[in-house]
Amino acid sequence: MSCCKGPGYSTPLEAFTKGPREKLLYVVCVQPDQTKQDYLATVDVDPKSPTYSQVIYRTYTGNVKDELHHSGWNVCSSCHDNPDLKRDLLILPALGSANVYAIDVGTDARKPRLHKVIDGTEMRSFNCSFPHTTHCLATGEIMISTMGDKEENGKGDFVLIDSKTLKVTGTWTKGNKAKFGYDFWYQPYHDVMFSTEWGTPKYFKTGFHENDAYNVDRYGRSINIFKWSTHELQQVIDLGKEGTAPLETRFLHNPKAAEGFVGCALEANVYRFYKTTDGTWKADKVIDIPAKTVSKDGVESQLNGLLSDILISLDDKYLYLSSWFHGDVRQYDITDTSNPKLTGIINFGGLILHNNLKVIEDKEFQGRVSPVKINGKYLEGSPQMLQLSLDGKRLYVSSSLFSPWDKQFYPKMVEKGGWIAKIDVDTEKGGLQLDPNFYVDFGKEPNGPALPHEMRYPGGDCTSDIWLAQDA
Repeated sequence: MSCCKGPGYSTPLEAFTKGPREKLLYVVCVQPDQTKQDYLATVDVDPKSPTYSQVIYRTYTGNVKDELHHSGWNVCSSCHDNPDLKRDLLILPALGSANVYAIDVGTDARKPRLHKVIDGTEMRSFNCSFPHTTHCLATGEIMISTMGDKEENGKGDFVLIDSKTLKVTGTWTKGNKAKFGYDFWYQPYHDVMFSTEWGTPKYFKTGFHENDAYNVDRYGRSINIFKWSTHELQQVIDLGKEGTAPLETRFLHNPKAAEGFVGCALEANVYRFYKTTDGTWKADKVIDIPAKTVSKDGVESQLNGLLSDILISLDDKYLYLSSWFHGDVRQYDITDTSNPKLTGIINFGGLILHNNLKVIEDKEFQGRVSPVKINGKYLEGSPQMLQLSLDGKRLYVSSSLFSPWDKQFYPKMVEKGGWIAKIDVDTEKGGLQLDPNFYVDFGKEPNGPALPHEMRYPGGDCTSDIWLAQDA
């Protein structure tokens, strides 16, 4: 079978049509009590299993004050043509410590074990800190985006790790660096890599401060475009105030596509980027989630959505996003990429519900949202990270964004523990339905309530794999 030639799948559509149903979910978990260890939780998502929707194993880092966040693989579908490579290590960078943890998921997928710790001093020796997104490269190398220099000032860079020795070998960028860093996605067919921006780590790590958010020296608002073959920064697209904090970026999965999307957190907007006839790139706002006018104790204010995650189905038909302040998960049909159409929404309540805010004006919806209850338990907090099944029929949602911000905005969720819910997807006509029987409760974990963030499947998923054009 072509799917077994090397790691992953030969094309996105092969993964979409032939990929197996997920049975395990690897979930990065942060301990809000920094005297305790963060860990990787293994969750059973096989509906035929007696331990369905339960944490069945925990792999601890062995250290404290890590602030695990995102994860990626040692190799993935970009290495599909190399049968000597195996996707058997999940890579967990830690924002706080700059440690990088390599977790062996190949020996026993149900009981991952800590394989190696790359100490944060290695990353800092190259003047990098706050590692975020991990992608494997076709060379077999691992690349991790970073958001800060060793003093935690804003700096967008990328560290390279040898996938065999697991040593940090240097940085990827040649010449000018991006002002800020966050996520990235490469597209060799068009010889580009896109990266995005959060802000200055030493400021955002203390919480969300509105005066910082629109300070261009503390929060980013640009898409940075690198020439993939030379590693050079070639174009910067300033999205302006409405594009403040462009976080997750996704090309369409089709490896020849010359377009994709980026979700901008603060104003809750999505921009479509695309290649123009002169070879440069342009970005247009295509989704604009309006702020709601709310009131608390008689004081009115504008509540933006805080768009925190986006992803695209493997067939490039739907885009999904989460709005952490408003509390909703949305599905958009992107058959016409320049004109996304809202086809499904589930509202979990967000700050309006959990802060007892009175809605004065809502330009989209009418009526108050009721608390969400699954298996007899009310969900504290709001939907944040998303992960979609390979076939696009199941959308998993976790509740934690970043522990300092969790503590600031959803203290009850921190106190009671985060959660993962599942949304069933209508992939034909569009539509979302909350599964009333699936609920992973992180409130009763062995070392106390924990905060679940990014989710992965053992065989890869639609946000960790990048495909190369077969005739490039």
